[in-house]
Amino acid sequence: MRTYRTRRSGLRIFGYLVATLLVVSGLVLMGYSFLIRDPFASAAVFAQKPPSDSTMTLTIPEMRRVDRVPVYTGAANDKAALHDGTLHVKGTGFPWQTGANVYIAGHRLGFPGTRSYLVFWDLNKLGDGDKVILSDANGTRYTYNVFKRTIINPDEYYVTRPVPGKSVITLQTCTLPDYAQRLIVQAELTAVG
Repeated sequence: MRTYRTRRSGLRIFGYLVATLLVVSGLVLMGYSFLIRDPFASAAVFAQKPPSDSTMTLTIPEMRRVDRVPVYTGAANDKAALHDGTLHVKGTGFPWQTGANVYIAGHRLGFPGTRSYLVFWDLNKLGDGDKVILSDANGTRYTYNVFKRTIINPDEYYVTRPVPGKSVITLQTCTLPDYAQRLIVQAELTAVG
């Protein structure tokens, strides 16, 4: 008995070819994204389940006082959080969220004997490319590179909003000598691990 190919088997083969082409295209695109060091590709591949709690620590290698400083989440006026470390402003993003602006405030002077003491004293010395590292409760490290510094008035809240096309961390402290304005340093996510 002879077996003849029908249109149905031809469509099936075509379907397999299209599926294979889509998979290969996706792998090529992902490889290219890694080649150009796209942080969103890294985050997508290394993305982990968000931690069970929002506990974080902050490390800035260029600032000797900022080594695993506690980051507490609270309202922008949460004095208790600012007393013992730095403050992640409630309502802004977390590092494990794609496209987030993780907004962290800290004191210039702070309180002697606490982790807030002089924590952001030399924030103004950070320059382009300097690293900012956040670690979450699972031990995942989110590494950011500084790309922008600016001075704003205390009532300018636009700096808490997400930055289109980027995952960023925004660090804020008061300006010297009169504490009248706010120094803002922003850094873009470059690695997750």
